[in-house]
Amino acid sequence: MLETSTVVLPDFAAGAVNLASARLGAVGIFSTDEFFAPLSRMLNDDPATFDPDLYDDNGKYMDGWESRRKRVPGHDYAVIRLAMPGRIFGFDVDTRFFTGNYPPHGSIEAAFVESGDPTDATVWTELVAKSPLGASAQHFFANSDTSKVWTHLRLHIYPDGGVARLRVYGAAHFDWSKVDATEEIDLAYIFHGAKSLAWSDAHYGHPDKILSPGRGTNMGDGWETKRRRGPGHDWAIIRLGHAGVINRVLIDTHFYKGNYPDTCELLGAYLPDAGDTFSDAEIAASEQWKPILTRQKMQMDAEHFYEGDQLQKIGPVTHVRIGVHPDGGVMRLRLFGTKA
Repeated sequence: MLETSTVVLPDFAAGAVNLASARLGAVGIFSTDEFFAPLSRMLNDDPATFDPDLYDDNGKYMDGWESRRKRVPGHDYAVIRLAMPGRIFGFDVDTRFFTGNYPPHGSIEAAFVESGDPTDATVWTELVAKSPLGASAQHFFANSDTSKVWTHLRLHIYPDGGVARLRVYGAAHFDWSKVDATEEIDLAYIFHGAKSLAWSDAHYGHPDKILSPGRGTNMGDGWETKRRRGPGHDWAIIRLGHAGVINRVLIDTHFYKGNYPDTCELLGAYLPDAGDTFSDAEIAASEQWKPILTRQKMQMDAEHFYEGDQLQKIGPVTHVRIGVHPDGGVMRLRLFGTKA
């Protein structure tokens, strides 16, 4: 099994979440044709792979969405419901491993639907004009207007072919004005706008996963670092969805049994003007952020709740740094509090 290589992501991907993530709930709801490969594969979170010896009933197995060769006028397209309403910064239309079967051109439209899915009356807005696509490559397109909120996309390919992955880099839209100042809410929920910005290691799982819905589905659905063989410990910096005061903390090691952290701690800082990337100096400074939760012993496959006198009262924070000592896996982090 061959896996794709990585490339340097454009600036618009910094601090962004993939709104087209199947893991977060994005769904392909319609395609004109998916004869060779279903639309659902295009939204998979893992990088596309290629097995030269793998075939199915319709021909070569391809890890993406692929339509048949078009023998009539027109072109193929697909409609995707985003995982969450959001503002879009840019796109990655990835044709990796599609060499003689990639679409020569593509375009992208977006729509906002208050509830449900698009109808014939839905108004679509073009975000990416018809643009050239190449063989087995990632194609990045910036979105010029990042202020509007969208719920659905329509990806056009001209005239047919295959797309391995579609990534939609953006920010979750959550109307914080509707949250009362006394209402307790999860400040570290990805659907509320939280995002991991920096981390020491993510060998087995990205720290964004600890901000995800639910309690996790298996050991691959959390943040897990490789085994640390030197000094120090692993950590991740999380930007909260809104500045707030943390009243309750949940650290869940669900599914992690022989690989949970020995101890965990939580530090916080109020940095309303911080950017989407952290310099080495800023990362070093985060080690001195104020403690919210001092180092606590972890147990395997368990929810760890902290509140009241177990937490330090440091006032409003915009960012937290979770430290795992010395390494290991955390399934979910919940930071319940009130907005500041």
